Amino acid sequence: MDKKKTIKEEQIELIEEFSFFDNWQDKYEHIIDMGKKLDMLPDKYHTSKFKVEGCVSEVYLVPKKNNNILNFQADSNSVITRGLIAMLLRIYSNRDPKDIISNPPQFIEKVGLGVHLTPSRTNGLHAMVEKIMEYAKEYS
Repeated sequence: MDKKKTIKEEQIELIEEFSFFDNWQDKYEHIIDMGKKLDMLPDKYHTSKFKVEGCVSEVYLVPKKNNNILNFQADSNSVITRGLIAMLLRIYSNRDPKDIISNPPQFIEKVGLGVHLTPSRTNGLHAMVEKIMEYAKEYS
């Protein structure tokens, strides 16, 4: 059985994955494809309790802790935002909360998301990261 990658290893892999694309149109397509693979969040979680404030799109992030492992489910009504969430869950879901806290999302700048996303999407992405970190602190 394969050993689960660390958060750092997962971020490096994601950065390498994006380096294969020559232009931003292809990178956006890849982000959208990642979002399409994200499991739908049951309607019962589409509530204000799980809504991420600071996103233009509707974003819901649901934490579940089991044996000191924090798992996330999430959803959005925007295809690009769903892809951004899928990236964050790939990095931070199914992790020890302390590992989440000690590993900021370096991939955001290295992939170029901070430069190529609209300001409102960048703010939303940062709001999602802050919410993940908030949950990690709460559950650690």
